[in-house]
Amino acid sequence: MENSRYLECLEADYRRIREVVPGHLEDRVPTCPEWTVNDLTWHVGMVYLHKTIAMREGAEPVSWPPDYDDDASALELIDDAYRQLVAEFAARDSAAASGTWYGPDQTVGFWIRRMAQETVIHRIDAELGTGEQVAPVADDLAADGIDELLKVFVSYSVSNWARYFTEALGDSPGHTYLITADATVTSPRSSWLVSTSPGQFTVAGGPGERLSGTVTPDVTISGAPTDMLRWAWNRESPGEPGTVTIGGNAGALAEFRRCVVIATQ
Repeated sequence: MENSRYLECLEADYRRIREVVPGHLEDRVPTCPEWTVNDLTWHVGMVYLHKTIAMREGAEPVSWPPDYDDDASALELIDDAYRQLVAEFAARDSAAASGTWYGPDQTVGFWIRRMAQETVIHRIDAELGTGEQVAPVADDLAADGIDELLKVFVSYSVSNWARYFTEALGDSPGHTYLITADATVTSPRSSWLVSTSPGQFTVAGGPGERLSGTVTPDVTISGAPTDMLRWAWNRESPGEPGTVTIGGNAGALAEFRRCVVIATQ
């Protein structure tokens, strides 16, 4: 995806959050059970501020959360933080250096992508918390979000912080997973082949990439891009039937889920 496209998606999902949260700030968020909608809104604003500071200072701040006016409301915070974030993006080239937690990409562009993906997931949280209809995720953003989750979060985390995955992968017999976001009228099919083994979580494929070989996977997961993104991030609607098709080894699927939870918590 182009950075301009990420920014379009970021704006649309930020505005959706602002549309649905007023009047519901005390409601609970089912996908983040410890949070109210107010907590969710405050969190998104703090994330925006944190990444703005990372770009300004050239390194991610060590402290969390960033300092902010304790008397400000969550809505005031998210509005101000979003304004600062997009102003920072506008003032910098996407290829400019910026401190990030992801070693292979130390650029402003990393934060453009990450904030678009962060916002769409929390937009879904906000809709679920307020009882609003969950709007579809754009197909290109959804496929990109699955790719980011698998490669940037899980695979990178296992490679760099393996000790956190000892319980999940230490005794793994080795599994393969074929994950597919189905083709739509606006998006071609995207497929990923994930392989696990003790201390390993590797990913091949993704948007615009062709998988090679004839591996028979232990688990297959497929569905529309929006549904797959929501499944991958555990943002399906509580109490409603799942919308993705899953087949194969239940134990292997549990191993995959444990890895995702560790990498994203």
